[in-house]
Amino acid sequence: MVRTPSSGGGSSRKSGHRRIADILADDEDSSDESVFNGYGYGYGGRGGGMLPIFLNDQSDLVEVMLELDEESMVVRSVTPTSTAAAAASAGRDSSGSLSRSSSTASRIRRKFAWLRSPTSRRTLADMLATDDSSSGPLPAPAAAVSSRDARRIRARLERSRSGAKRALKGLRFISRTTTGAADAAELWRRVEDRFALLAKDGLLSREDFGECIGMVDSKEFAVGIFDALSRRRSQNLERITKEELYEFWLQISDQSFDARLQIFFDMADTNVDGRITREEVQELIVLSASANKLSKLKEQAEEYAALIMEELDPENLGYIELWQLEALLLQRDTYMNYSRPLSTASAAGWSQSIAGGPKPSRRRWFSPRRVAARLRLAAREKWQRAWVVSLWLAAVACLFAWKFTQYRERAAFQVMGYCLPTAKGAAETLKLNMALVLLPVCRNTLTWLRSTRARLFVPFDDNITFHKMIATAIVIGILLHAGNHLTCDFPRLIDSSPARYELVARFFGPEKPTYGSLVAGVEGVTGIAMVVLMTISFTLATHRFRKNGARLPFPLNRLTGFNAFWYSHHLLAVVYLLLLVHGYYVFLVQEWYQRTTWMYISVPLLLYVGERNLRAFRSKAFSVKILKVSLLPGGVLTVTMSKPHGFRYRSGQYIFLQCPTISPFEWHPFSITSAPGDEYLSVHIRTSGDWTQELKRIFIESYFSPHSMGRASLNELGPSEQRRQPRLFVDGPYGAPAQDFRNYDVLLLVGLGIGATPFISILRDLLNNIKLADELMDLAMETSRSEVSSNSFSFSTSSSSIKKRTYRTSSAHFYWVTREAGSFEWFKGVMNDVAEMDKKGIIEMHNYLTSVYEERDARTTLLTMVQALSHAKHGVDIVSGTRVRTHFARPNWKEVFNKLASQHPGATVGVFYCGTPTLAKELRKLSLEMSHKTSTRFHFHKEYF
Repeated sequence: MVRTPSSGGGSSRKSGHRRIADILADDEDSSDESVFNGYGYGYGGRGGGMLPIFLNDQSDLVEVMLELDEESMVVRSVTPTSTAAAAASAGRDSSGSLSRSSSTASRIRRKFAWLRSPTSRRTLADMLATDDSSSGPLPAPAAAVSSRDARRIRARLERSRSGAKRALKGLRFISRTTTGAADAAELWRRVEDRFALLAKDGLLSREDFGECIGMVDSKEFAVGIFDALSRRRSQNLERITKEELYEFWLQISDQSFDARLQIFFDMADTNVDGRITREEVQELIVLSASANKLSKLKEQAEEYAALIMEELDPENLGYIELWQLEALLLQRDTYMNYSRPLSTASAAGWSQSIAGGPKPSRRRWFSPRRVAARLRLAAREKWQRAWVVSLWLAAVACLFAWKFTQYRERAAFQVMGYCLPTAKGAAETLKLNMALVLLPVCRNTLTWLRSTRARLFVPFDDNITFHKMIATAIVIGILLHAGNHLTCDFPRLIDSSPARYELVARFFGPEKPTYGSLVAGVEGVTGIAMVVLMTISFTLATHRFRKNGARLPFPLNRLTGFNAFWYSHHLLAVVYLLLLVHGYYVFLVQEWYQRTTWMYISVPLLLYVGERNLRAFRSKAFSVKILKVSLLPGGVLTVTMSKPHGFRYRSGQYIFLQCPTISPFEWHPFSITSAPGDEYLSVHIRTSGDWTQELKRIFIESYFSPHSMGRASLNELGPSEQRRQPRLFVDGPYGAPAQDFRNYDVLLLVGLGIGATPFISILRDLLNNIKLADELMDLAMETSRSEVSSNSFSFSTSSSSIKKRTYRTSSAHFYWVTREAGSFEWFKGVMNDVAEMDKKGIIEMHNYLTSVYEERDARTTLLTMVQALSHAKHGVDIVSGTRVRTHFARPNWKEVFNKLASQHPGATVGVFYCGTPTLAKELRKLSLEMSHKTSTRFHFHKEYF
């Protein structure tokens, strides 16, 4: 039912009845036809009145009461027709009826949103009405309105189907969109459960609305949605019933982009006049920034609101309308393309959706082809580790079997049984493992080996993993060796008959020993002491204790953390001395050449001791002068030091730092963030442990003023405001997986948080060398033009030498994923330097902020638009403050690998990762899969922090 004004006009209202179909039919020939056709409405039916497609279902017809005046039309009521009512009484339950009528009502309001809006519906002639006798150009306000009206019509005519389809994926108010009735029912059931917990007397308060619909961390934004939906009902609600909550839920979970856009518009349109002013845009920006915990954006909300108004309101009318906001969202990809040289073209294609993709189809439980493919991938990935571990296990097994067989044939076997050969076999493996466990931590040796061809078949990246494997084997050997001696050999020897004891009397003396005398002997004391010290060292080296994961009462809480691990590991020096003594006084051995312990451990022990002495000597020579210290957000220190004379390193390597003021014994590793060609050394230190916190305190209190703040810019160095300069010693450099980047055509560098530090040096080094090679090549080309043909051989020789000096790497893709927006301050200067130097698009830089909702979420929609507009105008990202755009949520790593494979067919891609072990598994798996499926070869390298 439609209540219309009288045909004569005037302010009085008279009642009249017209069908919606008649209104639509009358509007076909009007100037507003493009409004309906532009929005994609289809019409069906026969005869004069043509019904929209969504009203073709006669069983779903409703009676709509509309109130019209000269300037607006408001939906007053939506009630089912007699057909729908009969269907409801025929068997539909109450909840189904509620769902049907509420859904239909929301659809009517959505399709005819312009009807309910008090926005002026006057024609352009009415808006420009002037004296009939006047002539000349339109006044300035009238010209502005005319210009906007023309833009509105053009925007609706240019609204493409593809743009609307892409828009459907965005502007979501819930974390996952419903894809079917089952999903919708499940999501609503969860909302109902939360309503039961939060509601009081059957009413849900306005403040609890966010928690009820699942926006626990965005309650302010949810309150904005609540108020917008309340204003639609022309009410100022503080509490709602379950039925009203369901109607709200249907609207915010609607699949239609137009419906979601209308809600988003209503959130800003607080005075319900159908227009959004700059102040209302600013308020919505503040809401979005609060929901994403971006305090910096809240402080600049006024500036960004003015930027949006400048873009959408070129006529300076002071407000924007729904169609302008829609045009901005539909042109999303156009605005996002500004960062194509430095980042991905479309964030929608690279941000990982919370809901994920479509469910994979079910596969057969067993497939020979899949099994064979997995075996090939496993062999390709693990063949280096496989042959090293196999060789080690074979050596351990052979030594155990050899010693077991040897003592199985001795007379002592008659006295002690199988306990003796088992203990002796385990002892032989302990000798080997106590020697091998030192090799993976000989850092100088490993650094040198990384530069040789040994890197092709030895997995140096897994040195710490191999160190832990050997340590586990040592624990097993101790249990077998000490356990058999203490619980089996000694009791059987003591309880043996005199006749049997005579078989071993020459080893223990004429009198049978007691259990106490055996334990109190040199062998027993040294053995027990070694077990105790190794138990302490191994326990404090476990991940739980080393990372402060174990909660112990005072004063035992000091036994956790890196310091406890560091000092307890030095107890192993005493263990090796005891091992030499224990091996010399070993049971059942008399000849010196049979005491083989020293033969096993002498070479590795001397190598390790030599490396430690080299470190001590080199650190004294590598005392550095601190040039600059910066305190960055997130508790990160940037220390820029003078480069010691003769100090050479490669990008991706790391150094150890010692501060004698804190401790003369502790050395801590940090990745080098300066390039080899720089005249200084720089490191970024995250203050998360005892030593780093103390270093930060020393710098703040004794080195520079607490208010001195800076950024990690590598182009501006200056003397610090020194009071009392602490001393720092440098040891290194040491090899790391990232130093091998020169061996690959393309680089994929992935850093999590502070894990980006190894790659900053690589990026700068790569650019510096490519720039140098280009300059040398240009110089050689200019020289060749002035030379005669007889010198062509000389030019070709110089050109070949230039090519040899250049790196094999032609491009790099850097992905930095972090949870804190302040982290981008760490390398702000570095990223700007790279963006400025990268004239040929060699490097793609991608920043990802995981603490922000994904880019398709309504809570980040406006921020994404502001981000695009700001960069297009100022060339600076609003989140990172750099020229590199920040993506929201996590990267879709599968899409990243597919992109690299399509861009670089047949190339060798080095995938370097520094971060937590969780993501390493996914990247390793993708590297193997894509190497198998495409012609691009991905080689994965990792290091953990």
